[in-house]
Amino acid sequence: MKKEGIDLYELSEQIVSRLQNVAQNKGITMTLTGEPVTVKTVRKIADEVIYNLCDNAIKYNRPDGSVKVSITREDHQVLLKVEDTGIGISPADQRRVFERFYRVDTSRSREIGGTGLGLSIVKHLVALYGGEIGVESEPGKGTAFTICLPLAPK
Repeated sequence: MKKEGIDLYELSEQIVSRLQNVAQNKGITMTLTGEPVTVKTVRKIADEVIYNLCDNAIKYNRPDGSVKVSITREDHQVLLKVEDTGIGISPADQRRVFERFYRVDTSRSREIGGTGLGLSIVKHLVALYGGEIGVESEPGKGTAFTICLPLAPK
């Protein structure tokens, strides 16, 4: 697939718009902040990564919660952050959350659906384009996934 210059803010805006009804039906508010920042990647892959993180933030949130997506430039990289006010992830599970087929709460996961592959795929796609992904979370208080990607050369 051919890489191209993608404005992550614009792409995130489209994804937030696509997920707005799903979020509203669960009483969740979605917001996007930041600035236009271009990275060199495959549009479909960037879309899948951002969509997956936002979709998870909605699925594992609480009623009347929020999902905040932010795009910021820092030195020679862009930071894409997806934060939620959901159920959170324990420290032990945070170490394993990017493993294939790993599910934090199997009883809740059955209700929600999915295969346990989403975050593993996200991690590999981010790494493929020279980026890194990290997670910060506290049970009962929410989760934040942060992706660091190199800026596209001008």
